[in-house]
Amino acid sequence: MAQKDISEYLRETHDRVFEHNKCWAAQKTAQDPEFFAKLAAGQQPEYLWIGCSDSRIPAEQITGMEPGQAFVHRNIANLVCNTDLNAMSVITYAVEHLQVKHIVVCGHYGCGGVKAALAKKNLGLLNPWLRNIRDVYRLHEKELDAIKDEEERFNRLVELNVIEQCRNVVKTASVQLSYAKYGYPVVHGWVFNFKDGLLKDLKIDFEGVLHNIQKIYNLTEE
Repeated sequence: MAQKDISEYLRETHDRVFEHNKCWAAQKTAQDPEFFAKLAAGQQPEYLWIGCSDSRIPAEQITGMEPGQAFVHRNIANLVCNTDLNAMSVITYAVEHLQVKHIVVCGHYGCGGVKAALAKKNLGLLNPWLRNIRDVYRLHEKELDAIKDEEERFNRLVELNVIEQCRNVVKTASVQLSYAKYGYPVVHGWVFNFKDGLLKDLKIDFEGVLHNIQKIYNLTEE
């Protein structure tokens, strides 16, 4: 593609976003003249969504939620690392200030981050981040190595990664303190399937996980 053609393409794709924005705003106003007044008044989301940065998984669209219903944090492979101040700040704000009732960690089959973690090679700057997924493999090595089909093993690691990130959410002080005081938030683990567009609920036993981790990670004492 020639330089001129590239410039025109970039301008067209940029302008298209603003045209779509105008149409969306007009549609919302037509449906509810007070929509943007209510949106501007503040947010009271029920959900904190921790998902993968993959561009094919927009949280609101696949769940049918409207603006204001989900507080969203996304990163490569939907990780929750205690040294990631971004993720920790999001969880703390969502729980302590927005008082979300549900926290969802949502992964997806075919995750590029999980696939990269399975690669036996040096990936430079990505190494420290992907090590978190490799650690998940190490924790579940026996189960995963017993799965002979490569795609099935890949999919199971995606699920186990979601489960481990849910545990990491439960380990945080803000979640433990809020649940002890109010009975929420509850943590869920979901996986999105591109093949049919459906979400799989991994049915995390939140209270069971909380009870088990608090032998070591109990942070409810102030």
